[in-house]
Amino acid sequence: MSAAIQPSAANATPSVRSAYFSEEHEMLREQIRRFVEEEVKPNGLAWEEDGMVPRAVLRRMGELGFLGIRYETEFGGSEMDTLATVVLAEELGRSTFSGFAITVLVHTDMASVHVAHAGSPAQRAAHMTDIVAGRKICAVAVTEPGAGSDVKSIRTRARRDGDDYVIDGSKIYITNGVHADLYCVAAKTGQEGDRPSRSVSMFLVEKDNPGLRVGRALDKHGWRSSDTAELFFEECRVPASALLGQEGQGFYAIMRNFQNERIVIGAMAMGEAQAAIDLTLDWVTSRKAFGASLWDKGAIRQKLAMMQTKVEAGRQLVHHAAWLDVHGFDATREVSMVKAFCGEVVNEVMYACLQFHGGMGFMRESTIERMTRDARVQTIGGGATEVMLEEVAKRMAPGRS
Repeated sequence: MSAAIQPSAANATPSVRSAYFSEEHEMLREQIRRFVEEEVKPNGLAWEEDGMVPRAVLRRMGELGFLGIRYETEFGGSEMDTLATVVLAEELGRSTFSGFAITVLVHTDMASVHVAHAGSPAQRAAHMTDIVAGRKICAVAVTEPGAGSDVKSIRTRARRDGDDYVIDGSKIYITNGVHADLYCVAAKTGQEGDRPSRSVSMFLVEKDNPGLRVGRALDKHGWRSSDTAELFFEECRVPASALLGQEGQGFYAIMRNFQNERIVIGAMAMGEAQAAIDLTLDWVTSRKAFGASLWDKGAIRQKLAMMQTKVEAGRQLVHHAAWLDVHGFDATREVSMVKAFCGEVVNEVMYACLQFHGGMGFMRESTIERMTRDARVQTIGGGATEVMLEEVAKRMAPGRS
């Protein structure tokens, strides 16, 4: 397979099972699934122990064209669409190693997008080819100890000083934070009294930039193979050319990309949930209790059938939201539903699947135990369920909330 996956034609034949995906989408799915089976599943436990995904693995994904699915061919990308990103996220979620999946997806769909969409011609020329090839890995630094979903409340500041900006502040829970090469950093640039939404700017900061200090790797409940760090900016001087887009437009850039990020997280969650059901189906059809398999117990059989129904509902919601995005519709309502519904469903599925594994499900050596820990953050990261439901509610009764 060449570095750039061939883009889908506008009139491509739909796949047999879906009105949303073309044959090219399904070919991409097969390629990613093969990579996961051959290179991720045999090695994922070692990455969990190391607390990171090896850079060689990410470079290999770049060689295969997986890191530039929606970027321009001039940078080695494939110029595919949002649905192709959904395919990537679903298949990485099905790997059962969500720390690996989020490492990749933060790079492809949550961080590098700021360079791709807002970067100057010089910034894009300097970095995009290496980003698509996996030679430079990206992180996005927005969250702070006192500001998560409420982006307007960040306290990190960037003051103009001649031809430079000087950044001071800190960030926390930054995925890829330890090993990234490029950080897309949100900082306040506005003056006192400016509207909060017009006072945030984005900057591209390279790892070796003086004044940037990577703190400790954080010890997480799940996503163990994803490196997560604190970042500290102490008189971190960057040239004015490090500004991504226009000053004061960072909040809007973050909000725009939240739509893509939430579709991706929803797709990943449904991939995780499907993998858990498949794993549990194998377990309950082979595990004997009281003279028959667990699958022969109606309560278990029907519970798994309901879980499969909810996963299919979530999957179809993800696909529709992505289709709306492909066709230029405002999908804020649907994307908020995706993030809220899929995050809750994947946790419900994991809880039930672990229960049906019995004592083995409680053991650290079991796959379902690891997957259940990994899924817990799906209701938190990228927009908590409660925040997402408020977005849905606003659109149910405009002007009333």
